[in-house]
Amino acid sequence: MEIESLVSDRVVAGSALQVYLLGLVEFEAALNLQRRLVYEVSGDRDAAALILCEHPPTITVGRQGSRAHILADLDELRLRRWPVRWVNRGGGCLLHVPGQLAIYPILALDRLQLGIDQYLHRLQQVVIASLDDFFVRGEMRAGQSGVWVGQRPILGTGVAVRDWVTYYGAAFNVNPALEPFRWVRYGGLETAPMTSLERERRGPLRPALVRERLVEHFVEQFGFSRTILFSDSSSVRRRARSDAVATSS
Repeated sequence: MEIESLVSDRVVAGSALQVYLLGLVEFEAALNLQRRLVYEVSGDRDAAALILCEHPPTITVGRQGSRAHILADLDELRLRRWPVRWVNRGGGCLLHVPGQLAIYPILALDRLQLGIDQYLHRLQQVVIASLDDFFVRGEMRAGQSGVWVGQRPILGTGVAVRDWVTYYGAAFNVNPALEPFRWVRYGGLETAPMTSLERERRGPLRPALVRERLVEHFVEQFGFSRTILFSDSSSVRRRARSDAVATSS
């Protein structure tokens, strides 16, 4: 796999995968970048992008989500400074926090000859392969989205498609504080709180290595031969972790 590293927002022609490693950014800023990239990929079906970032504490509710899946009242949400966003994607409620990796692929499904179910399966396989690199066994469940380790989800998925171009994607718990996930249940009230790679591995790890392995498996699953890395984007204002954490473990 050929890798180039750039700091730019220029459109790359051809079938290279553009990977944006953006650190901690506001949810709305990442969504605006996705919208711009969807527009570009809609006009050039050979183009493709993958955004990897983290978000300050934010709750998003997809089409299968419900206010009942948020086990905190309005006063508690205000105290924790957790904004709630109802979003146009599949999937349920997701709590986004630092230490969780947001995975946003921008891909033309018609070019890849994939249906939505096939795409979701491959996206979840990317994370299962990444977990395996750290000796953690993840699995998919029939009739349920996401990836599970034992009885607890470790990856929540929720995708949207416009003109057969994907956006949104998945939220992968690498090493976040887990106490907040007691209050937001991905998959419904009967589902156990989300776990993390660090918890299941029973030891610390380097998030940069997790991102590296995830990109490698993504490239393999979706058939890209060239990867171009972007370390920044002029359309996204990044935040320092110290001013984003509104909860404690």
